[in-house]
Amino acid sequence: VIGAGHAGCEASLAAARMGKKTLMLTMSLDAIAMMACNPNIGGTGKGHLVREIDALGGQMALITDKSMIQFKMLNTSKGPAVHSLRAQADKRKYHVNMKQVIENEKNLDLKQAEAISIDVENGSVKGVLTRTGGYYEADAVIICTGTYLKGRIYIGEVNYEGGPSGLFPANALSQSLKENGILLKRFKTGTPARVNRDSIHLDKMELQEGDKDIVPFSFMTESINIDQIPCYLTYTNESTHHIIRQNISRSPMYAGHMESVGPRYCPSIEDKVVKFSDKSKHQIFVEPEGLDTKEMYIQGFSTTLPEEVQLQMYQSVEGLEDCQIMRPAYAIEYDCIDPTQLKRTLEIKMIENLYFAGQVNGSSGYEEAAGQGLVAGINAVLKLNGKEQIILDRSEAYIGVLIDDLVTKGTDEPYRMMTSRAEYRLVLRQDNADLRLTEKGYGAGLVKEDRMVRYLEKKEILEKEISRLKHTIMTPKPEINSYLLKMDSVPMKSAQSLYELLKRPELNYDKLADIDINRPELTKSIIMQIETQIKYEGYIAKQFKQIEQFKKLENKKIPEDVDYNEIKGLRIEAKQKLSRIMPDSLGQASRISGVSPADINVLMIYMEQKKRLRESNE
Repeated sequence: VIGAGHAGCEASLAAARMGKKTLMLTMSLDAIAMMACNPNIGGTGKGHLVREIDALGGQMALITDKSMIQFKMLNTSKGPAVHSLRAQADKRKYHVNMKQVIENEKNLDLKQAEAISIDVENGSVKGVLTRTGGYYEADAVIICTGTYLKGRIYIGEVNYEGGPSGLFPANALSQSLKENGILLKRFKTGTPARVNRDSIHLDKMELQEGDKDIVPFSFMTESINIDQIPCYLTYTNESTHHIIRQNISRSPMYAGHMESVGPRYCPSIEDKVVKFSDKSKHQIFVEPEGLDTKEMYIQGFSTTLPEEVQLQMYQSVEGLEDCQIMRPAYAIEYDCIDPTQLKRTLEIKMIENLYFAGQVNGSSGYEEAAGQGLVAGINAVLKLNGKEQIILDRSEAYIGVLIDDLVTKGTDEPYRMMTSRAEYRLVLRQDNADLRLTEKGYGAGLVKEDRMVRYLEKKEILEKEISRLKHTIMTPKPEINSYLLKMDSVPMKSAQSLYELLKRPELNYDKLADIDINRPELTKSIIMQIETQIKYEGYIAKQFKQIEQFKKLENKKIPEDVDYNEIKGLRIEAKQKLSRIMPDSLGQASRISGVSPADINVLMIYMEQKKRLRESNE
């Protein structure tokens, strides 16, 4: 595994835990699981990814639970489908905890070395060459290089070769990938400045405290009891915007020095001021980077303006008037691959046993990287063992949506996961990730017995309690109806089960406690799942019908040796797109931009004709 960021960590641990002798190469041992940008894990859509990583047997959630300093459940005013966990993490603690896990994994060797070349023979990967002349034979290689490939840092008029957080770039590996026929793209991302806590006036900012009740990220964590550290909220103002407009020509983005594409959903402050010129202020969150540092992360203030301009505009913000910048904001340009060259297993199509995961695939974010790393690690081992690789489809996991979007549609900007990208989000909730994926992880060989036992116990409790609620009948006795009126609910005219009563929007599991004499002791997470399953039963059933339709196309597999140029009736654009993407199913083919429903019908008829011909020959 090349790279020790969030993708590399999950890929390495998965491969080692599934029994393969694994080597992790990293430019610096101090960069393992580094949070080069924001000091948090989770968030809208991303919290779902972390839960899914955990359910499949990954590590990110467990490390987050050990490293968090503040917790929030986002979107609680909306439906359960978009509830998302988010934690502020202690950056240093996250790195230390992950490094310890990696060092203690018996099948995993860790080495500080720069990979400069991939050795490929007869269309299959054979090994990796390092800068110091080391050669490592490998049955499979997973590339998780993040933003290091030919990294270039931009701060105003200054730009130079560099990796994230002052580390070295990886300049040689890109050339090796090109020589092996892999198409590269150029993307960029950025990060705001870090300022000294002692130099800012927190009393002038709005306090942002964590939730009282902490919900662990990992299904294996019983509970979390910590003294949470607050964050703070302040705003830019007209003075800030004036400074930015005056100096906009000194931004390398606006001066035309950077041609690469940045993340749409994490714009720089210059972009915000230019594109949303009607807004008089923008939110700025001030977040601690850890318990043992005075560095504060200034979220929402990413910029590529010169250092002296950064100081001016930061100091124009209320509470930051005297701030001292410890690390300036910067943008980083880097090489990544065109992800449409990948199969949905994350193996590249033209080189056998070579996998890619994380930001090198054109995504952004720690969580997106970790999810891909986990899938790449699992699949590399399954393939070497001669077993069927796992493909998580769009109806099974947010990880499936992420990978399918990247390899089927490609991306022209760093991809970010959001709940709106998932068509079946009422089924793909963060609270039921274990029910969706634990058995898959167990079948692959990554989920161990202790997790499987806990999962089966939870599943049994849920099924048993839902059955009890269905079979516990309430009759319209005066005392029952009086209680319902007290709860602002309509009295019963005929007998109803507790299950039916729970469908009423004004009632919940706890409100029925006084009339439910046989109620068992259950955890909050199980109660929430029960309520969600009951209250949204009709919608969930409707979504499962949609998934059935989706599966019909998804299960129609396309032979690997199909020649699309042979198929009469396909439009030229469809032939070109299908030949390039090489979809593995009619479902995936239907999601390729430029392939129409008419093309899918032609392809379906062609496949049916081939099937009949094959059967008649047999």
